[in-house]
Amino acid sequence: MTVLDSHVRLPVGHVTLDGDLSVPNGATSLVLFAHGSGSGRLSPRNVQVARGLQEAGLATLLFDLLTQDEGAEDAFTGHLRFDIDLLARRLIGVTDLLAGGFGGRHWRMGYFGASTGAAAALIAASLRPDAIQAVVSRGGRPDLAGSALSAVQAPTLLIVGEFDRVVIDLNRDAFERLWCVKRLDVVPRATHLFEEPGALEEVTRLARGWFEHYLLKPAEHRPTAAV
Repeated sequence: MTVLDSHVRLPVGHVTLDGDLSVPNGATSLVLFAHGSGSGRLSPRNVQVARGLQEAGLATLLFDLLTQDEGAEDAFTGHLRFDIDLLARRLIGVTDLLAGGFGGRHWRMGYFGASTGAAAALIAASLRPDAIQAVVSRGGRPDLAGSALSAVQAPTLLIVGEFDRVVIDLNRDAFERLWCVKRLDVVPRATHLFEEPGALEEVTRLARGWFEHYLLKPAEHRPTAAV
């Protein structure tokens, strides 16, 4: 499969964000990656997941939710990575840009959120229900989405590692507060960063299946999903 990779500049409000857009030949669906906890578009874990999604025919957009100056500030203070409202506003801005035909294309879209980026993704999904068709969280903090959880309409998959015990509890609490189609998957013998052999491959398999189901299949051809 041929994949066209390009660096893009994304004007959002008064800032411009850097992104890496990868489009397989014939792709009509796009997954936006929302990073968190000091990470960015070059995160090797998210890059690996993105490649797996591209193999399924899904376009991916990995972009920095913070500008270079903000990233440098956050590396020193650590406070912007937990500014969930800021991260959500940036994600919504990019979503609106794409929904408006950025680059001459119109997409079916989903979110892949990691760490605090998962909370931003769920807030953004709750505010853009017509634009976002699916959400996947990897080792995320969906609990930080707060009251937005009950307003999420997009089918949502939460993925956590078996040994990430505190985050498992936070995800279970958030799972109970979601009213959409939902699933919680625990990856055996995995810790928070899924660094164990085969762990990230399992994350990729789970995410790919979820997005294939909700972004690539027409609704009338989907089997009933587990809730």
